[in-house]
Amino acid sequence: MTVARHYAAFALACLAAPAACGDASRAPAGTLLQVIPRPASVDMERGEFRLADGMRIFAPDPRATPIALYLADVIARTRGIRLEVGDAPAASAGVSLVLSGDASPSSEAYVLDVKPAGIEIRAADPRGLFYGAVTLWQLASADAADRGAANIPELHISDSPRFAWRGLMLDSARHYQPPDFIKRLIDAMALHKLNVLHWHLTDDQGWRLEIRKYPLLTQIGAWRIPAGAAWPRTPEPATGRRPVYGGYYTQQEVRDIVAYAAARFVTIVPEIEMPGHAQAAIASYPELGTGGAPPLVSPDWGVHDYLFNADESTFTFLEDVLTEVIELFPGPYIHIGGDEAVKDRWKSSPRVQARIRELGLADEAALQGWFVARVGRFLESRGRRLIGWDEIIESGIPAGASIMSWRGTEGAIAAARAGHDVVMAPSPVLYLDHLQSDAPDEPPGRPAVESLEDVYDYEPVPAGLTAAESSHVLGAQLNAWTEHMRLTERVEHQGFPRIAALAELTWSPAALRNWPDFAARLGAEFARYRKLGIHFADTAFEPQFKLSPGPDAATRHVEISKQVRFGAIRYTRDGSDPSPASDQYEGPFAATVGMTIKAAAFDGEWPLSMSAATWVDPPTLMHRGSEDLAQCTGNLVLRLEDDAPLEGERAVFNVDIVDPCWTWPDVDLTQGATLRASVGQLPFNFQIGKDADAIRRGDARTASGELEVRTADCSGEPVAVIPLESAARNPALSILGPVVIPPQPAGGRLCLRFARPAIDPVWAIQWVELEVDDHG
Repeated sequence: MTVARHYAAFALACLAAPAACGDASRAPAGTLLQVIPRPASVDMERGEFRLADGMRIFAPDPRATPIALYLADVIARTRGIRLEVGDAPAASAGVSLVLSGDASPSSEAYVLDVKPAGIEIRAADPRGLFYGAVTLWQLASADAADRGAANIPELHISDSPRFAWRGLMLDSARHYQPPDFIKRLIDAMALHKLNVLHWHLTDDQGWRLEIRKYPLLTQIGAWRIPAGAAWPRTPEPATGRRPVYGGYYTQQEVRDIVAYAAARFVTIVPEIEMPGHAQAAIASYPELGTGGAPPLVSPDWGVHDYLFNADESTFTFLEDVLTEVIELFPGPYIHIGGDEAVKDRWKSSPRVQARIRELGLADEAALQGWFVARVGRFLESRGRRLIGWDEIIESGIPAGASIMSWRGTEGAIAAARAGHDVVMAPSPVLYLDHLQSDAPDEPPGRPAVESLEDVYDYEPVPAGLTAAESSHVLGAQLNAWTEHMRLTERVEHQGFPRIAALAELTWSPAALRNWPDFAARLGAEFARYRKLGIHFADTAFEPQFKLSPGPDAATRHVEISKQVRFGAIRYTRDGSDPSPASDQYEGPFAATVGMTIKAAAFDGEWPLSMSAATWVDPPTLMHRGSEDLAQCTGNLVLRLEDDAPLEGERAVFNVDIVDPCWTWPDVDLTQGATLRASVGQLPFNFQIGKDADAIRRGDARTASGELEVRTADCSGEPVAVIPLESAARNPALSILGPVVIPPQPAGGRLCLRFARPAIDPVWAIQWVELEVDDHG
């Protein structure tokens, strides 16, 4: 019976009886092949092969030897099985990697046969052989055992990818990541059968690539002074230099990374932004801009207005840069950006306006089209293809250029209908700076949730395209914009397991994709992540608590939920970490005040989440974090990290940077309360254009401002005002209060906003705590 039929039966059972796939469920034994992405075709038999220490990986073709060594290494690291590699058959059973001349649907296709006598992987190309080896590694790590021999089911897999472009974009311009991290990320991509790393190397906040002809690009452009009061502004005593933040990749480091990626069949597509997102380059060489005072490398996020000018000398610079880029990156594509080119400086520049007239162009938009076309012709003359964000199609692009569609699907549809190849990378669903859940411990990012299931359900081929037009959709990629990912661990947290979802939607046949089945394969995948040291997010399964009043002052009702229905919640009431044998959550229960409850999700023996905990606080003490409070207006809400301390953990806040104001609805203040709040100050380092005009400031009573506490709504007179003078001297967290709130009418609401003299800094609530009188 084929595994595809098992999958179909499981999916139909879930659709017919969703409860069967709920918290307590597991698929029947043998119905799941613990492989992500799901293979195109699988036939299961009744036997098995036992992979054990000392067996040989037979690689008779020299092109297969590096793949055999890679397979042996990853199995040793994650399962502890030591396999030999040789070009002669072993006397006993083992693994054979065979490069054959058989016809193949693609260079990435492979056939994997597991029989009781041994394992064979066949492919026409080393790429396919590598992906067959990845599937075998997953089969060897598909049970709950940490180490030792692996029993692999007898089966036949015939597999090839749905799309040619299965990618991840990494933004190294906003935050530099060390070369070793880039390599680890490439390793993880390859083990998901992803094959394109789109490397965003230049932007307003940094130029990260060594260009030998223009050394100031990295001497100046690779470093910035971060915004915020916490960053030291005085020179270091030892060097006399101001501390700066950044880094860059030498050409030797890039060659090493490119070779490392090629060995894992990952192509790196470099992105050199133009004509916009150019502030770091113009800070290095001001003559590339449109005049005026030279800018600094920007510490701000958002859309800037520094553009390259259109002088011949600037194109000499760009072509020199691209010549060195082409030497470093042998792949077919060079990404030139082309997005968010705000043209105010072009409009106000006499030089640029003269250039528009000289070229006989209609306006600034036409100039960008001419700009892109010229760069495209240069790349074509060097045997490369231009790819850019979807804005470049608006003014016409070279015939051989490709589009990366980020503003929904409209650009992709227009490009495909015009005969251009397309990569789907739309915001928000494939943007990793959006959080995966509303869990209170999510890292900084955009709070609008784009869940694991949202990514999995994404369909790369836009509706309405003909078959011929659809053939121009090369594939899709996730985008790790790192404004809010200062640490490499956060890049991993935001990427994994959403990378696994992208892997399946770009590799597996569309008809075989099934969310409940995918969720049921994540337990084994998470175990692999732990062995590989990947800092993945388990927030799809992380238990969340809701406490409500109980029948008396000594008890509370406790509800526990999680985002994904699959898996069982296990919990304890004594503060110990739950295990697969702990009590299973079946519904709300009563808990005694003072109790610490911990919960975690499991799929049988597989842990799906770390333990989450809550303390059952008495009804006289009420606590809300910024993620629990409502935003007053919600104009532009971000989840932001404090800028202090410079080392160690920092507080994280949900804050509307246009209207920093929070409400606590339905709070009982009939007896009055005492309020305390933890607050922090954040730099306003956001380029948001005219939206900044709407920000209220200048309403402070004192030089540092105040926290205003209102009830009922946010427009009345405050019931309490807490000065910020002492907090303003502390760049990290400060505790305000206690301050007394007098008794209020029933059905009240608490409103908290900051009166401040200026936009910068942005004050934010970390948590608010109310203590009411206990008249019992």
